Amino acid sequence: MTRTLRQSPPESEVDASARSLDVRPSLWSRHRELWLGLIGLLVILLAWQLCAWFGVIDVTFTSSPVGAIASLGDAFASGEIWPPVGSTLASVGIGMLITVVVGIPVGLVIGRSPVLYGLTEQAISIMYAVPFVVFLPIIIFWFGIGDEARIVIVVWSALFPLLINVVAGGRNLDANFLRVSQAFCASRVRTLWSVALPATLPYILAGVRQAVGRALVGAIVAELFMGTDGLGYLVQQETANFQMDNAMAAIAVIAIVAVVLTRGVAYLERKLTFWSVND
Repeated sequence: MTRTLRQSPPESEVDASARSLDVRPSLWSRHRELWLGLIGLLVILLAWQLCAWFGVIDVTFTSSPVGAIASLGDAFASGEIWPPVGSTLASVGIGMLITVVVGIPVGLVIGRSPVLYGLTEQAISIMYAVPFVVFLPIIIFWFGIGDEARIVIVVWSALFPLLINVVAGGRNLDANFLRVSQAFCASRVRTLWSVALPATLPYILAGVRQAVGRALVGAIVAELFMGTDGLGYLVQQETANFQMDNAMAAIAVIAIVAVVLTRGVAYLERKLTFWSVND
């Protein structure tokens, strides 16, 4: 009885199959959205600069990318941009701290209480939908035009998106978690702290990501209307003096701050909620 021996594949085929299994994503595929975003931004800036060069737009009123970048470099080199950045970040930081300390526990309590949810759901939706700018005269009447009013505007603009997300997380809490908590005879406070808070962390961080963007908008709007410092006040002053290159440079700094804050929170969201399965 003869036994046929199976021939092994040539080494070249083995190496080729091994290389096909060990395909690593390229730099483009790993950061595809970032590269596409940069390309789109460059196209917009190039079109803007071409319009300025060919006289389609008046650079006296619209500036140009070359002028704005030159002004931005001068602002960073001289250090004049840092005090306004620090003032704006201070308002956003204090406002976000108050928002997180108040919004997370209040949102969890409302989300876990059907009665409180029924009483507050419409009010929260209305306050989120109505632009906070319409309340500026009332806020100025109550708090003046100092730092307190700016903090109130930041909290007002950031609180409701955070509340909506936290309430949604509390209402969508897995029933199995609650059964385990009841089996161990945990109190309501203990359940909120040890069960609801960790389980709703994806909702909380998603709400923080939205809230930090709204907080920056609130800080800039407050500085535009009632500020004596900050990036919003800088844009208003430079625009009033027809220094459009400086104004566009300040707007570019606002955009950079916004990207850094939102991307930073998104990074924390991915790191802290890696266990969450996104559909």
